[in-house]
Amino acid sequence: MTIGSRIEAIKQKDARRPGFPGEHLAVLGTGLLLLLTAGRSRSLGRRLLAGAAGGALVGRAASGTGGLARVARMMQRGRGGRNGVRVHRSI
Repeated sequence: MTIGSRIEAIKQKDARRPGFPGEHLAVLGTGLLLLLTAGRSRSLGRRLLAGAAGGALVGRAASGTGGLARVARMMQRGRGGRNGVRVHRSI
């Protein structure tokens, strides 16, 4: 099994699992905490590792299982209008 196929298998397994309430918020908070830690660290290695992990978790919160992108889409649908987007034009 190649690395690419292992990653795909993990992604598929993760997509099938049920999420828990507030999962995306917990992941977002952890990611932001790691990004703050990266900014305060004096070690270049720690900055890189914490920054990469924090960025990955913030991205996961935005797009992963139960992610913020899904919540935003649901909120847009509830507003009405065309796909929840309202355009205001000033003349």
